[in-house]
Amino acid sequence: MTSSTRADMRTRLQDWLPKVVLAPSFAVTLVFVYGFILFTIFLSFTGSKMLPLYTFVGLSNYTRLWALENWHIAIVNIAIFASLYIVICTALGLGLAIFLDQKIRGEGFLRPIYLYPMALSFIVTGTAWKWFLDPGIGLERIMRLWGWESFTFTWIKDNDMAIYTIVIAAVWQTSGFVMAMFLAGLRGIDNEILKAAQIDGASSLQLYRRIVIPLLRPAFLSAFVILSHLAIKSYDLVIALTGGGPGRATEMPATFMYSYTFTRNQMGVGAASAVIMLMTIAAIMVPYLYAELKEKH
Repeated sequence: MTSSTRADMRTRLQDWLPKVVLAPSFAVTLVFVYGFILFTIFLSFTGSKMLPLYTFVGLSNYTRLWALENWHIAIVNIAIFASLYIVICTALGLGLAIFLDQKIRGEGFLRPIYLYPMALSFIVTGTAWKWFLDPGIGLERIMRLWGWESFTFTWIKDNDMAIYTIVIAAVWQTSGFVMAMFLAGLRGIDNEILKAAQIDGASSLQLYRRIVIPLLRPAFLSAFVILSHLAIKSYDLVIALTGGGPGRATEMPATFMYSYTFTRNQMGVGAASAVIMLMTIAAIMVPYLYAELKEKH
C-alpha cells in the first residue's frame, strides 16, 4: 500500500469518524424527540382517550380544548406569569449586570451567589419556596415568632395571589442567568465608544440609554427567547410550589396538558394543548433563528 493510499484512507476515516460517533445520538434524537413530536401532532387529530386510538376526528379536539374553562384559566395564568416573569427577570438581570460591571470589590464572590439558583432544579426551587411561603412554617410564622404578631403573608393559599408566588420563585431562580447574559454583553462593548461619548459630555444616564442599551439588543432578544420558552413549558415549578392550586388558580398550559393526558384520560385534548404550546414556542424561536442566520450571512 502506497503512502498516498494510506493518507487517502486516513483522510476518509477522519471525515467519517465524527459521523459514526454522532450517529447513535442523532438517531435517538430523531426518534424520541422529533418522532414523538410528530406522533403528538397526529394524536391531536384522533379520538384518543386513555390509550392512543387511530380514529381521525379532525379538529374536534381543538374545538373542545378552546371550549374548556380550565384551558382559558391556564391561558390567562400563563399570560400573567410570562409577562411578569420576562419583564422582572430582564430588568433585575440588567440591573445586576450594570452593578457588577462597575468593577466593584467582591465581584468574584457576588457573581456565583447570583448564579447559584440556576444550578438548582425547578423542583427543588418550588419545594423550598413552598416551605418559605407556607403561613404555618414559613415567613409568616417566623415574623410572628420575632414579635410581629399582625404580620400576614398568605399569597400561596390565596386564589387571587397564588400566581404571583410562582413569579417570585421563577424570578429568583432565573434572574442570575439573565444577569450573566447581560454582563457578557456589557463586557463585549468597546470601551473606546464609551470614552468618546463621555468626552462629548454624555451623562451616565445618556450613555446607557443611547449607547449601551441599544448595543445590548442581541442579549435582550436572547433573554426574551429563553425566558419565554421557560415560561411556556413551566410545569415542575408549578407542581412543586402550588400543585396548580388552590383550586385552578395556578393552572398552566403544561399542567393542563399533563392532567388531561394522563389523569383525565383525554389524550386527544391533551395532545391538542401540547401542539398549541409547540406552536407558541415555534412562533418565538423561528423568527429569532431566522434573524440570527440572516445576520451571519
